[in-house]
Amino acid sequence: MAHDDDSQALDRAYQPSPGLGVAVSDPVQNPGLPPHRERMTDKDPRAEKAAVRTVYTLFYLSLAGSIWAVAAYMLFPIESGALIDIRQNNLFIGLGIALALLALGIGAIHWSKALMSDKEFIEHRHPTRGKDATREAAIKAFADANEESGFGRRSMIRNSLFAAIVASIIPGVTLFRGLAPHSTPEDPTAGDPVVLLKHTMWEEGARLVRDPDGTPIRAADVTLGSAFHVIPEELASLSHHDGYLEEKAKAIVLMMRLRPEQLIEAEDRKDWSYDGIVAYSKVCTHVGCPVALYEQQTHHLLCPCHQSQFDVTDHAKVIFGPAARPLPQLPITVDDEGYLVARSDFKEPVGPSFWERH
Repeated sequence: MAHDDDSQALDRAYQPSPGLGVAVSDPVQNPGLPPHRERMTDKDPRAEKAAVRTVYTLFYLSLAGSIWAVAAYMLFPIESGALIDIRQNNLFIGLGIALALLALGIGAIHWSKALMSDKEFIEHRHPTRGKDATREAAIKAFADANEESGFGRRSMIRNSLFAAIVASIIPGVTLFRGLAPHSTPEDPTAGDPVVLLKHTMWEEGARLVRDPDGTPIRAADVTLGSAFHVIPEELASLSHHDGYLEEKAKAIVLMMRLRPEQLIEAEDRKDWSYDGIVAYSKVCTHVGCPVALYEQQTHHLLCPCHQSQFDVTDHAKVIFGPAARPLPQLPITVDDEGYLVARSDFKEPVGPSFWERH
C-alpha cells in the first residue's frame, strides 16, 4: 500500500502545473533563397564588355610578368658574383613572378564574380554510381559549366588565360634550369654531377678552418661534445668571382669530438679520425640540405629539411628518414703544429643519391 502511495506521489510530482503550458511549435520552414539581385554586368552590356576587357588585360599582364621574370634572370646573371647583380636578380625576378601570379589570380576572381553565371542552383547527387547514363550526365555537366562560365564563347578571356597559365610556369623552369651544371665542347663531363661532386677542395694536408672566418683549428682546442663547421683553408681565401659558393657547397664539413671508445670504426677507417675527432660532409645524402643539427647526448646528426638522422658514432649511417646512404667521411689527422688537416679528399661523391654513381 505504501508502494502505491509513493508511485502516485511521483506521478503527481511530474505532472505539469496548470499555470505552465508546453509550447509545441511547428517545424522551421525553409525560407528559400533571397531575391536575386542582378549585377551591373547583367544589366548593362557596356559594363559586361568593360569587365571582359579587365579580365583579359589582367591575364596578359600576368603573361608580361612571367616574360619579365625570365628576362630579368638573363639581364642580371647571378653567376657574375657581383653583389649588385645578385640583389637585382632576386628583386626583379621576384617582382615578375609576383606580378604574374597576382594578376592571374585577380583576373580569375574578377571573371568568376562579374561574368560567370550568378544564379544559385541545387545540385542533386545520384545515390549510386555506375549507371548507364553516367557518361551522358558528365558530358552535360561540362557543357552546362561551359555555358554558364562563357569559357567557350569568350575567346579573348580563354586565350589570354591559357597564355598566362603557360607563361607562369616558364620562370620556375628557367630558374631550376640555371641550377644545373652545363657541359661544354671543351669539357663534356662538366655537366656530370658524379664528376663534379666526386672531388672537392679537400686534399692531403689541407687545414680544417672555421667557417666562415678561416681560423685554423688545433686538435687540443676541440673539446669533448663540441661541434665545428669547417671548410678547407684554401677555400676561405677564394672570392665569389673565383667560385667560392660553388666550391663551398661541396666542401662544407661538420666536425665533432667524442670519446674514442664510443666510435665504431671499420678496420680500413681507423685512421680517418683523430683522438675521437671525426668529420663528415654536411651535405645530406637525400636532396642536399645542410645537415647542421648535432645532438650531443645521442650523437645524432639531424637534417632539418626532411628529418633524416645519422649516427656519428657509426660512420654517420642513416638511422631514420629518407636519406639513402651515410654521410661521406673526411679522413683527418694533425700536422706538426697540432692543427687538424685532411688526409685526402672524400673517398666518394658528396651530396644526394638520386643519380648513378660509378
